[in-house]
Amino acid sequence: MVAADMNISMRAGSFNYLEKHPERKISIFQNSYIVAITLTAGIGGLLFGYDTGVISGALLYIKEDFEQVKNSYFLQELIVAMALVGAIFGATISGYINDVLGRKMAIVVADFCFAVGSLIMAIAPNPYVIIIGRFLVGLGVGAASVTAPVYIAEVSPSEIRGGLVGFNALMITGGQFLSFVINYALTKVPGTWRWMLGVAGSPAVVQLVFMIFLPESPRWLYFKNKKEAAANVLSKIYPSPRLEDEIEILEFHLEKEQKNKVKVNYSDVFKLKEIRVAFICGAGLQAFQQFTGISIVMYYSPIIIQLAGFKSNDAALFLSLIVSGLNAGDTILGIYLIDASGRKKLTLGSLSGVAIALTILSVACFIIGHGNASQVYAWLAIVGLALYIIFFAPGMGPVPWAVNSEIYPEEYRGICGGMSATVNWICSVIMSISFLSVVDAIGLGGSFMILLGVTVVAIVFVIIYMPETKGLTFEEVSNIWKEKAYGKDKNDISLVEKTNT
Repeated sequence: MVAADMNISMRAGSFNYLEKHPERKISIFQNSYIVAITLTAGIGGLLFGYDTGVISGALLYIKEDFEQVKNSYFLQELIVAMALVGAIFGATISGYINDVLGRKMAIVVADFCFAVGSLIMAIAPNPYVIIIGRFLVGLGVGAASVTAPVYIAEVSPSEIRGGLVGFNALMITGGQFLSFVINYALTKVPGTWRWMLGVAGSPAVVQLVFMIFLPESPRWLYFKNKKEAAANVLSKIYPSPRLEDEIEILEFHLEKEQKNKVKVNYSDVFKLKEIRVAFICGAGLQAFQQFTGISIVMYYSPIIIQLAGFKSNDAALFLSLIVSGLNAGDTILGIYLIDASGRKKLTLGSLSGVAIALTILSVACFIIGHGNASQVYAWLAIVGLALYIIFFAPGMGPVPWAVNSEIYPEEYRGICGGMSATVNWICSVIMSISFLSVVDAIGLGGSFMILLGVTVVAIVFVIIYMPETKGLTFEEVSNIWKEKAYGKDKNDISLVEKTNT
């Protein structure tokens, strides 16, 4: 049994392997091939971020062009939320595309949806056509949200996987920042909102072209018995002798899969205890990412700023631009911290800071809502909003996506990744389609107080359910869930059985 454990623990990329062979470690900028793949795949994150950010500014001008939108909170919420509804379908469908057709094809499909949806919104004659375009763009957002982190994770050495997947989160926040820059730059341009919404088609076309020259995920290729193609990709990522060790571990797990003849169904996620436990963690993190309020802040920050006392569109967009800039800047910090401090510590620190920020926001907005028009409280609300982003961006921004890209076994990674992303988008729909109505009913201060309560629950969830996956291989992470599901003795037997088969 001990020999079996040692055999597993010394496999390529594992903590013990890299401790024994430190010269085989790979740094982020050591391999230009990995950087090129990450940058290109990250364009999906850029599009994802741009879409979530751009609507907050565009909505201010859509209301000016269409009286029915101005007079209806429901239409405003529907325009925002329809992209999220599309994302639910996109995330679900992309799980199937990822597993059957590959990560590369899923990204191509996402780009097509982005490009077509952006064009439709740019030429929309009425708000209902905007809604159709938002749905198509949402399909692309959902597919990109699942595929980009998985694709990056599967081409990344274990020692830098967290940082590279975190780069995708940086691209998301960078896209959000870019959207606010473009929103502010276009405030005086005729057809303002059409340009804002139409611009997203350009990066999609660029990524579509670049994807022609990028490889398929080597893990996906190997598990589809395209071993020569997989080895060719791996040879550009790993030098010898680590290359041979990485191929050996892929062969080991391919043989295990073929002997077990695992046929993956959606129902298995809930039937198999170790998969169910992993999914609860992954889906829970995705849910709390939304229920702690990030969609509200990104979709409605100009409106929140106006409700806090800054009434002009220009002022609201400028202050939103600053908040979005903080979001992008702090995500860079998160890329370092996610591998340096670990996923769990980073998440707990992030949520604790979010709780402080929401307390400030709640108090300031509650006082403003009760008739105090002092600019002191308006600026206090802005400070709370900024602190919210400063604490949220390095942790709760990238961690749920990074964790979901690494906690599921190979055969369940596409399905579980798609399902957990779907949970994220469903929660985002709930938040975005209800926020203005809730504010109208209980006020802005009361709304942020609810988010504060959810944040406290999220902290408890992370303490109980989330393991630390820093620096672990996919296989070592899989063993954590087996131990959580069946206990250590059961896990040891499983490891012996794997070695003997």
